[in-house]
Amino acid sequence: MAHPSVRQRPAPADPGGDGRLRVLARDGATRARRLASPTGVAGATVESLSWAARVALYPLGIVAGPGVDEGHGYRIEHLSPGQRSLILHDLEAAGTPILLVHGLIDNRSTFVLLRRALKRRGFGTVVAMNYSILTRDVRVAAARLAQEVDALVEQTGYERIHVVGHSLGGLIARYYVQRLGGDSRVHTLVTLGTPHGGTELARLLGTPILRQLRPGSPLMQELAGPATGCRTRFVCWWSELDEAVVPARNAMLVHDDLAVTNIRLRSAGHLSLPNLPNVAAGIAGTLAMLDADGDVTTASVTPLTTRADRRNGSGVLYYE
Repeated sequence: MAHPSVRQRPAPADPGGDGRLRVLARDGATRARRLASPTGVAGATVESLSWAARVALYPLGIVAGPGVDEGHGYRIEHLSPGQRSLILHDLEAAGTPILLVHGLIDNRSTFVLLRRALKRRGFGTVVAMNYSILTRDVRVAAARLAQEVDALVEQTGYERIHVVGHSLGGLIARYYVQRLGGDSRVHTLVTLGTPHGGTELARLLGTPILRQLRPGSPLMQELAGPATGCRTRFVCWWSELDEAVVPARNAMLVHDDLAVTNIRLRSAGHLSLPNLPNVAAGIAGTLAMLDADGDVTTASVTPLTTRADRRNGSGVLYYE
């Protein structure tokens, strides 16, 4: 079950020394409790299957071209009820292009299920890009993303698009939005398991890209800086069982200048995030109900209640 959360505090960016050990101990205890639960066991099983599927599908992502969909055209009678529903409800939402950006040492094949799910729900143009697995700098990859976005804008005629980034892909997209003026092109950025606050696992190896992913790195400090006037809306999915983001709460995004909704998952693994039906449904629902200013135009059909989360000292919205 997903929990959209408001203004939750992440783990400290880089507590250092004993502080870091305390943060990791708390994170480890949370993971152990979650993994011991029935949903945790189920999540671990799905994650194992996701790893097997990724190995099988990886070659497909290398040889297949990204392409730009032709969209729905001017006729809708051949479309499924779900596709027709979105088009009739909001033609602009259905036509707004969606660009998918993969994570570290991965390729666009990681989005096979998500792309299919979004197309099935009525979105006409869903494109997945590749960037080099030898990427050494988030900034360079963000410049490459800027080229992809400009090309997609030119080909489709839409001035603003949506971006969905998994893991490192979300951080690349965030840098583009915050530091390279991408907020003029990106309406909504959805991140899945992105280490917005860095990950302690990046300390295990000293490659240039992993050094940037360490908590408190110069890149993390740069992204934590002012982003006044940023027009992009952020929706960040994170999971308590994400094995790649340590501590897991560092996949949340908290920034005073950014409009952010953090959504917590209890028992999803890192690689599973783009493949989960509830995540796909949540992304589709978000992108189908936003106006030009990033506000929700249609009230959710799911009742929402608010109660105090005393552990975090913040208000949390829970799906009931």
